[in-house]
Amino acid sequence: MGIQVEFNPDLALRNFSECKNGNRKTDECIPEVLVIGQEYPFLKKGQRNYWLMGELPLLETKGNGVLSRPFASIIITECTHFLIDDIPWTKGKYKVVEVFKDQKIHFNGFAKI
Repeated sequence: MGIQVEFNPDLALRNFSECKNGNRKTDECIPEVLVIGQEYPFLKKGQRNYWLMGELPLLETKGNGVLSRPFASIIITECTHFLIDDIPWTKGKYKVVEVFKDQKIHFNGFAKI
């Protein structure tokens, strides 16, 4: 038996409609409006590690590895692991650096283009 830890090169959250429909908590979803310079909380199931030393993409996930192109460039400012009913979760905060309004490629791995 090992320790299950996932390393994520991005922050992938659900569409805000999932919160409105009662399927997800607010912090599991991308806010309806992203404001540059604003900090937002996030919540992800599982013990996850994120890069804290620079910008990374904010994506929308539909689950099972189905991911969108980046919505924004963010910096994760805080990240904590904790348990809910003996299930590991990761919560934290991210700050919006840039919001993308086009379909251009903005990241190459961790490198912002």
